[in-house]
Amino acid sequence: MPTNKLPRPEYPRPQFIREQWINLNGHWQFEIDHGCSGKARGLQKDDVTLNQSIVVPFCPESSLSGIGNTDFMNAVWYKRSFATPEAWSNGRKLLHFGAVDYKAEVWINEKLVGSHRGGYSSFSFDITHALKHGDNTITVYAEDHIRSGLQPRGKQSGEYHSHGCDYTRTTGIWQTVWLEYVPQTYISSFRITPDPENACIHLEAKINGAVKGLQLTCDASFEDKPMGSASVNIGSSLAKLTLSLTDVHLWQVGSPNLYGLNLSLVCDGSIIDSAISYFGLRSIHLDGMAVRINGKSVFQRLVLDQGFYPEGIYTAPSDDDLKRDIEISIGLGFNGARLHEKMFEPRFLYWADKLGYLVWGEHANWGLDISTPQGLLRFLPEWIEGVERDFNHPSLIGWCPFNETWDSGNGARQDNEVLRIVYETTKALDPTRPVIDTSGNFHVVTDIYDVHDYDQNVDTFRARYAPMAEDGEVYNTYPDRQTYGGQPYFVSEYGGIWWNPSQLDQKSWGYGDRPQSEEEFIARYAGLTTTLLDNPKMFGFCYTQLYDVEQEVNGLYTYDRTSKFDPKIIRAINTKKAAIED
Repeated sequence: MPTNKLPRPEYPRPQFIREQWINLNGHWQFEIDHGCSGKARGLQKDDVTLNQSIVVPFCPESSLSGIGNTDFMNAVWYKRSFATPEAWSNGRKLLHFGAVDYKAEVWINEKLVGSHRGGYSSFSFDITHALKHGDNTITVYAEDHIRSGLQPRGKQSGEYHSHGCDYTRTTGIWQTVWLEYVPQTYISSFRITPDPENACIHLEAKINGAVKGLQLTCDASFEDKPMGSASVNIGSSLAKLTLSLTDVHLWQVGSPNLYGLNLSLVCDGSIIDSAISYFGLRSIHLDGMAVRINGKSVFQRLVLDQGFYPEGIYTAPSDDDLKRDIEISIGLGFNGARLHEKMFEPRFLYWADKLGYLVWGEHANWGLDISTPQGLLRFLPEWIEGVERDFNHPSLIGWCPFNETWDSGNGARQDNEVLRIVYETTKALDPTRPVIDTSGNFHVVTDIYDVHDYDQNVDTFRARYAPMAEDGEVYNTYPDRQTYGGQPYFVSEYGGIWWNPSQLDQKSWGYGDRPQSEEEFIARYAGLTTTLLDNPKMFGFCYTQLYDVEQEVNGLYTYDRTSKFDPKIIRAINTKKAAIED
């Protein structure tokens, strides 16, 4: 990474934009703290220099960070100086972190300004009280114990080497760090609930600071044409309004109509705070075995996206790389993705919104022991932060907090109440989207019933789902552990066909027998996929996976995003009309 180029310079929160901000990515001091002894050694002191340099926001395991240490790191430290503009002197200064894995503590000029637990959700601190004129020093400490069973790790390997479907780990800062200036009273967050049937949106905004005499004003536009305006007097820290729209332009798959939205806090006719956003008019509801988007049954042609990058691990090298992954998927005939075992960054969801691409939000639950209520304590707060952060994205079509909640190594089963409480909390936070309690197994209470099936034999795969098409009898992978209740049904992981002739060493991994030729791969892919498309009771599928990740070589593209097959062939298979579609 050239020293004169700011890495990941784009605005990190595209649905809530303010003009006054500073990107803190780039070179920081860095030190690995294997013994978690740094605080005792005074590494949080401003006059102590850390022993290495790192490029933020790339994790120290990545080559882009300049560190490239792939061993376990129990803790890491970061430090840099910064200054704030004189024009910021009258308001408040917020320090934002896109994500830090796992438990972070932050000092400004040796003053502890806050801590956060959770490796995937975003967080911020008001650091106004800790700042001084001129240069300031920020110090970040992050602990990461992925083998403890006390934190979600997702697809980060719990062994020294990557293996199977687990890959290189991520420790510490892995998304953009940035400063934001806000006035003394400001809009701290908002949520938009689209209501296309009534040609309006419903908006709730949280206000931080004194609210007496204030108004909240919202102005909508479409392609720079005014579409409506609404204002409300603010009487508490929560303001609500309904904004009626002049014209209805639906956000749909492949036709991503987006409205612009300006929010303003007004006092005595003057704007004291403002933000720029956007929204999509889109509804979702379940209807028998169909999932309807804007009233239409849309077959969800999904692909598994792990969100890994050869040089950046969890962090895309550039914003264009995020966009390109979606474009690759669309080019193959998919219309969406399961964002798998990871909360993806807001910039990815932004591009999904812009490109008309469906996504399912998921957490990185693997590695967390949920056989006791302790699992709820470590899972739910971070999951709530993720749901609240991503609520406004029209591309986000549903929530799936858990994936394959297998019994723990000592045989202890999942605590069903953990899944039930997370499901109920998610529905309370967002009643507008369906929720899958745990993808694949073991379902407790769920709006969608899904299974994972990596059978590589087309004939037995087809025979397994034939009864569903004929008399509605569904295939249940674990009938002793979960009960089907008539919900919409789909196979949310299948295929995973092991194919990469250029990577045949013993470290390679995939599902089932390797095809002996490209022609055999295509025939198998077509047979499995067409089975699901032709089933009138199946509302979607999710193929494993979009691209290889390290030793797992069952992607349709390689890890460096090179196509393995003619995309037109895959696209022709994927885009066949589904039996359930209107």
